[in-house]
Amino acid sequence: MKAAIYCRVSTADQFCQRQERELRAYAKRLGCKVIGVFNETASGARDDRAERKRVMALAQAREIDAILVSELTRWGRSMIDLVQTLQALQSWKVSILAMNGLQFDLTTPHGKLIASVLASLAELERDLLRERVRSGLAAARARGVKLGRQPGHRPKSDRLGPKVLSMIEEGRSYRDVAKQLKLSKNTVATIVQRARS
Repeated sequence: MKAAIYCRVSTADQFCQRQERELRAYAKRLGCKVIGVFNETASGARDDRAERKRVMALAQAREIDAILVSELTRWGRSMIDLVQTLQALQSWKVSILAMNGLQFDLTTPHGKLIASVLASLAELERDLLRERVRSGLAAARARGVKLGRQPGHRPKSDRLGPKVLSMIEEGRSYRDVAKQLKLSKNTVATIVQRARS
């Protein structure tokens, strides 16, 4: 079995050496061939972890059979994130093996059961969040709060209006101005019409 070792610490004053040493010993006990060690210093809340993305790319390319972590909190940043990555890994037939805590050996019936239960919990969490948002919006409407963009409130076009008018006075086309300022051509036309009227 080919495995990647993933180690993560949260702050720059922490180090991955202990995790790496323990995970190498764990890989040896499991009889895994370690094809790479990926160390990362990043908050677990961040979703732009480069080393984790590299491990996921190896999994997608089916160059590994398992990812070894000291515990699942080192891998997933939330229940939803953990379930999403588990579902992707399951489709690629790659397991996450945590040295401490739950195992997600997706080749076993127990691992598949745990992944299914977590998927159900994540779906429940998403449904509860949607329900809280709907409830909050309804309460705001009941208090008379107007939701959405307010009539006449155009922060971006109001901010870029002088620049648009200046470029139009230089003889530039609406299309050219829109492209450069990342506006729609209709927004440029509206800004010009408002200024002329």
